[in-house]
Amino acid sequence: MPQLAFETFVPQLVWLTIVFGFLYLVLARVALPRVATVLEERRDRIADDLDQAEQFKRQTDEAIAAYERALAEARAHAHEIAQATRDRLNEETERQRKSIEARLAEKIGIAEKQIAATKEKALGNVRDVAIEVANAVVTELLGNADRAAAERAVDNELK
Repeated sequence: MPQLAFETFVPQLVWLTIVFGFLYLVLARVALPRVATVLEERRDRIADDLDQAEQFKRQTDEAIAAYERALAEARAHAHEIAQATRDRLNEETERQRKSIEARLAEKIGIAEKQIAATKEKALGNVRDVAIEVANAVVTELLGNADRAAAERAVDNELK
């Protein structure tokens, strides 16, 4: 094997050093700056993307906060509308209740008058019926009866 021959060993080391030095210079002067530039560009792009993501996150947080405020305002407004509607319906219900109570009181008054009139009429009929019954009983028992005496007796008992 010629690589292991000692007479060619020193020239191989010289060429190895020359090639290695040339490659080092090429890599150090050309390739590594390009790689460093690419890495720096990627780093800058990543930093820009992170900044942009942070900005979008901030905008999203602001939008969410605005949405929450709008939602809270809408709920408050809906609550106010519901309360106003409840108040209006309560007032209307109260007005209708008072109207119905007034009509019922009027009807009750009329009914009480009719009951009183019917009671008076019934009591008048009771007097007449009582006089007739008393007269019929006295006639049955005694044979003849005095109608005026029966009327006085019934009137005394009814008082």
